Amino acid sequence: SRSPALRSSCSVMAASAGTLAEVAVRPGDLTKAGDVIARFDAAAEQIEYQRAVLAAEDAAASLRRTQGLASSNVVAGTALAAAELANANAQLALRNAELALERRTIKSPIAGSVGLFRVTPGNYVGAQTAITTIDDTSAILVDFWVPERYAAQVRPGMEVSVSAVALPGRSFTGDISVVDNRIDPASRTLQVRAEIPNPDNVLQAGMSLTVSLDFPGEAYPAVNPLSILWSAEGSYVWKYEDGNATRVMAEIIQRNSDGVLVRADLQPGDAIITEGILQLSEGTPVRVLEGPGAGNTSEASSDRQGNSGS
Repeated sequence: SRSPALRSSCSVMAASAGTLAEVAVRPGDLTKAGDVIARFDAAAEQIEYQRAVLAAEDAAASLRRTQGLASSNVVAGTALAAAELANANAQLALRNAELALERRTIKSPIAGSVGLFRVTPGNYVGAQTAITTIDDTSAILVDFWVPERYAAQVRPGMEVSVSAVALPGRSFTGDISVVDNRIDPASRTLQVRAEIPNPDNVLQAGMSLTVSLDFPGEAYPAVNPLSILWSAEGSYVWKYEDGNATRVMAEIIQRNSDGVLVRADLQPGDAIITEGILQLSEGTPVRVLEGPGAGNTSEASSDRQGNSGS
């Protein structure tokens, strides 16, 4: 089981100290990036901003007058330079006052759901005080670890399935978004991160999840259990080839209800002899009682099972 995290989550902090005047949203509301969520008392900052606007306008007007006089050689170049410097300083003071006023408005840095507020209107809030949290619940991130033997098969984009203990009977699918670049030397596992869409907001950070990831298995020929014989070298089968019996070593991998999976030099369509096999030897001519085309085809290996006799 793994505990998921949110794709994006942030704590909203007060950029400057002041009295909280208004809360514009409620806990649980969905916001967009840039939406106003709270405002501080900004009377003093508003006054400073207006003063800066007036000073910037006066400096700009003074610069224009000085430029006109300088073009007529009425004033010296030093006076023009002083007017330009005064105008630049006034513009900087205006930007500083504008920034101070903007900081009295708290905006959502990301899109997401609003958490509980730690302060209420009327409270004095110090700088860097946490006001609330914003969580992007449109998707969750799940970190899990894959055994080393499967590391080469894991890649971004692979589909994963998760189920939550708190939501029995439901499963959710997503894709692998990030794969670590090294194997952990202690556990011999590879860390993988999956992103699970959460449009209904039913998955929450901290839930206990079970992650399932499917890997393609190896393909083996499947033969009829009656065709397998044993020798001192191991198990083998007789293959019908060009009218003769050919011995093929067949290591048993797995026994199923409809056949036996073997590791052998067999190809799809090879006919395996299943009758009269005790009397066969290498190169023995074989008379087909039932042709290879009439045999069954195994879903596990696509090998044809032909009934033949010696």
